[in-house]
Amino acid sequence: MRRLPSYAFMLLLLAGMWAFFVYPIWITVQEAFRKPGGGWTMEFVGQIFGNALYREGLINSLKMAAGSTLGALILALPLALLGARHTFPGKGLLSSLLLVPLILPPFVGTIGIKEIMGQHGALNALFFPSLTAAGHPPDWLGTGRLTGVVLMNALHLYPILYLNITAALANLDPAMDEAAANLGCPPWRRFWKITLPLAMPGIFAGTSIVFIWGFTELGVPLMFAYSRVTSVQIFDGIKDIGGNPLPYALVAVMLAASVLMFLLSKFLFGRSDFAGSGRAGMASQTPALRGGKGWLATGAFSLVILLAVMPHLGVVLASVATDWYDSVLPSGYTLQHYRDALSHGLTVPSIINSLKYAGLATLIDVALGVTIAWITVRTKLPGRNLLDALAMLPIAVPGLVLAFGYLAMTREDQPFDFLIGDNGDPYWIIVVAYAMRRLLYVVRSASAGLQQTSVSLEEAARNLGASPFRTLRRITLPLIGANLLAGALLAFAFGMLEVSDSLILAQKGEHYPITKAIYNLNAALGNGEALASALGVWAMVFLTITLIGTGMLLGKKMGAMFRA
Repeated sequence: MRRLPSYAFMLLLLAGMWAFFVYPIWITVQEAFRKPGGGWTMEFVGQIFGNALYREGLINSLKMAAGSTLGALILALPLALLGARHTFPGKGLLSSLLLVPLILPPFVGTIGIKEIMGQHGALNALFFPSLTAAGHPPDWLGTGRLTGVVLMNALHLYPILYLNITAALANLDPAMDEAAANLGCPPWRRFWKITLPLAMPGIFAGTSIVFIWGFTELGVPLMFAYSRVTSVQIFDGIKDIGGNPLPYALVAVMLAASVLMFLLSKFLFGRSDFAGSGRAGMASQTPALRGGKGWLATGAFSLVILLAVMPHLGVVLASVATDWYDSVLPSGYTLQHYRDALSHGLTVPSIINSLKYAGLATLIDVALGVTIAWITVRTKLPGRNLLDALAMLPIAVPGLVLAFGYLAMTREDQPFDFLIGDNGDPYWIIVVAYAMRRLLYVVRSASAGLQQTSVSLEEAARNLGASPFRTLRRITLPLIGANLLAGALLAFAFGMLEVSDSLILAQKGEHYPITKAIYNLNAALGNGEALASALGVWAMVFLTITLIGTGMLLGKKMGAMFRA
């Protein structure tokens, strides 16, 4: 009888995950294959591959994903090898700073990278002033801005690869490498024959997440006005969602590609613990790089960090520039853009909206996250692993797909249309979308806290007559409070700057969150880009402060929150 409440909570949670995670995906896929008069068809998906424009979008999306993944791998792999195998001056600080690009929104950084690498930007003014003056400046962002999109994605996502590769290298048995070295195997051969094959699970896990992220990225291509990619074509198809099945077919194709990539990574490298056999009994040595070699390693880390944060430094300069055209630095500076941004009709309401959306979503995540973590860690109920998997899966499903599914399931003919207010207010569906997308952080942090807390304290309270709720409130929650607060801060911070859900679900100005306001301001004539930069700086400062607080609470464990 004592297990009945746990069963009831688990069934309620499974029902909620079905309604707000499985069902939105199902209704989208269903619309992609359902005939208007009834029955099923592959015609609409066939039209996607038969239409030259959609084929081009898919090809460009694959290019965007492959380029982003390759760029992130080129940046992350050497740094991971250095960081895992050696110590050098400033390693601790630089390893922490290496995660900064992951928490800075690339959606905002596009403004800065256009100012730096555009044809009339700082890079050409510094290195090619004569070509710029002649009217033939190099186009570093590439035809259609594809190069800029790839670069921005790579600079944002390489920390995911770095974390996964570093974790894989830390699990390797050092005796294997040492034995090969004793037999005279040179370092490069040991890398190709021993280190790389054994680290491949971590590499592939990271690259699969980066590839999916790059393939489905919406915000960066939109800000670059790079329209011929599948994600932007889906965004543009929202206005036809009522009577055109092709947007649904596009989403189904994107979802299928993402799921296949995720399943492939799990099938090939799902068991990633083989490389660490015997690892626990041996302590690996991390020799210090002395002299010039040590400072070269420090310089490599510093250079990558500088490159990664440069777009956001460009946003800061753009937010205070009176004019920045064909010059290395702005010709003048002003704080007027910040004052104009605060007085603009979109800015303050969007900040208030984001605070409401993200705040309520975080409260929901805390309640659900604690319950899911307690069931999966503290009970042996059948079905708990399914609940845990469903809580983790939103990180593998593209946000664009879920957002489109939420839009589809709240149409007038759908059972969840009550989540859209009478005046088209998407408040509740945006809250649900934010909560589902960031539930993972609270579940992981709460689970880590419960695993580190002895169950004997809870058992003692129950034996003394405390109810389960009182035990949770007086014993468990205070003990895992730091972990729970860290997860809540992550959920809130990323909810404040959520891109896909915000761009798709908020259709009217009075409902815009911060990211939708930045997108609209950036497209406005006149000083729109400067106002978007000012609002973007506020968003970056807020996110940075929040993540610093989270890092202080979690310490080195924070990196595990972003590992695949």
